Amino acid sequence: MTEILPNFIKNRALLTPDREAIVFNKESLTFKELYEKAYYRAGLLTAFGVKDTDYVGFLIKSDLETVLHLFAMQIIGAKAVLLNNRLTANEMTFQLTDANATFLITEDHFQETARQLAEELKISVYYKEGIEDRSYIEPIEKEQFSLADTCTIMYTSGTTGLPKGVIQSYGNHWWSAIGNTLNAGLYEKETWLCAVPLFHISGFSILMRSVIYGMKIVLHDGFNEHKVLQDIREERVTIVSVVTTMLERIEQATNEKFPAYFRYMLLGGGPATVELITRCINKGIRVYYSYGMTETSSQIVTLSPEDSIRKIGSAGKALFPAQLKIVNDLGEVLGPNEVGEIKVCGPNVSQGYLNKENHLKDGWFFTGDIGYIDSEGFLYVLDRRSDLIISGGENVYPAEVEAVLSEMEGIKEAAVIGIPDNQWGQVPVAFVVVDGSVLSEKSIMKNCEKSLAKYKIPKRVFFVSELPRNASGKIVRRNLREWVEEQKDF
Repeated sequence: MTEILPNFIKNRALLTPDREAIVFNKESLTFKELYEKAYYRAGLLTAFGVKDTDYVGFLIKSDLETVLHLFAMQIIGAKAVLLNNRLTANEMTFQLTDANATFLITEDHFQETARQLAEELKISVYYKEGIEDRSYIEPIEKEQFSLADTCTIMYTSGTTGLPKGVIQSYGNHWWSAIGNTLNAGLYEKETWLCAVPLFHISGFSILMRSVIYGMKIVLHDGFNEHKVLQDIREERVTIVSVVTTMLERIEQATNEKFPAYFRYMLLGGGPATVELITRCINKGIRVYYSYGMTETSSQIVTLSPEDSIRKIGSAGKALFPAQLKIVNDLGEVLGPNEVGEIKVCGPNVSQGYLNKENHLKDGWFFTGDIGYIDSEGFLYVLDRRSDLIISGGENVYPAEVEAVLSEMEGIKEAAVIGIPDNQWGQVPVAFVVVDGSVLSEKSIMKNCEKSLAKYKIPKRVFFVSELPRNASGKIVRRNLREWVEEQKDF
């Protein structure tokens, strides 16, 4: 039987019309106001020619107008193709072509890129600005959705090969929200601060949770730790989504204990060190570390604060609706502490990639990540399969080496990649960001000897001012490899 739910934004406006829904730059809307404004924009999009069968590109920044247009898409049932606004026009051209997008919603800030896309693709471009001068046609509103209906398309970062469009259904977003609240609970005065991009699953999932929970969100157009701290107190924020670098900056920027009503930081994009977690605990900052990806519509595994020190380095346990297993190259399930590929299953897992064959095997998604589950059921993510370094037949997991480097005094963050080597096939090299301390390549390599086997110790250490990261805060190792390849004398 097909599972049906009422239109999320319309139903939320009916259930709690006067409850505060969103705050952006001090402007506040209730759920009724949010729905009404989104409905009007649905009429503008209808007049522009957008239909429920269309795939519509979004080249936008995180602001209130973007939120209204994203919900307008859900009112008429069109599919949003969310573009990373840091990509080049050529990269966006590939994604919009692959999605067969017929329209592009953007803003004046991206006018030059939009012009290039329009010329290349003959796509109709709609600007968020100047809506008061646009034509309006009463939209045909979707009263309900099948949970299998497509809501959004987000392209993977494409670290191996061309990016793939992940199909995220209304059911995926629904179950992602349910899984989170079954794990972390839901409070009457819940307020979630979003300073991560709306074009990324970490940001968009907060929008979906808002209308599903009836929860207020505080939206920021970028990350500023001082503004985050200010709004935590002024808007009585209870949850903030962060990556490790954001958490580090927030912790460093405050000398006061967090207010008692603040519940937790939801941490993604890589684990934090024991030192950072300890400092957070001392300031009343609870941290939920999570593991997830675009294909799982946000987190699918979470480590709760009570285990954050005892199980440091672990991603936690699967959320209630989900399952996970570790398998070898033959697909055989491995036992506790045996290293293999992580596979996951659950209603929040995407059913496929756009224009690609079904990627699931008996309902399970093979993540390409390497890890193990300990005897208590806690998952440890060692690395991406594509980032695995094989040196002299031995496996070297960059995350393991990075953890050792990051624990060294004076090193703020580190990244490790493998480079070709005539003798060993590959060897690891490291890139480190220091805090002003005087460190040498030799001393760092010497310190590694205390914790790492010889073949895991970086053969070179490069000092950099910052590490290349994508919009979700993950290290872009591809850029580091390209840099090494460009060094003629290396």
